[in-house]
Amino acid sequence: MYTFKKEERLCNKRLLDKLFHGGSSFLCYPFRVSWIAAPQPQIYPVQVVFAVAKKRYRRAVDRNLIKRRTRETYRLHKDALLYGPLLQNNKQILLSINYIGKEINDFAFMDKRMVKLMVQLCQQADVAAI
Repeated sequence: MYTFKKEERLCNKRLLDKLFHGGSSFLCYPFRVSWIAAPQPQIYPVQVVFAVAKKRYRRAVDRNLIKRRTRETYRLHKDALLYGPLLQNNKQILLSINYIGKEINDFAFMDKRMVKLMVQLCQQADVAAI
């Protein structure tokens, strides 16, 4: 399951509004995470959206680089750290990962923080991690 398909991306405006207005959030620098339990059943246990502020990173090249690195770290760790525990407890969530760092970090740093983020997310969603 090292794929990242269209069905795993959060694109629905109504669900995005619900996520940002009624969801829980926490900070795991350089990421800010917002999440909410999914209101209706879906194919995958998590639907996710990645965002980088245009105000902080004016150049699209920089924003795309950060989003690419973030998506890749998510894709590599989602199965073991997020999907497994959520499927065991029969839970589904909507997730937003915003990059709030002041500088563009290397892949290794982002990878380490993404693992920490997923463990913290499982704890907040009351799901026992493996």
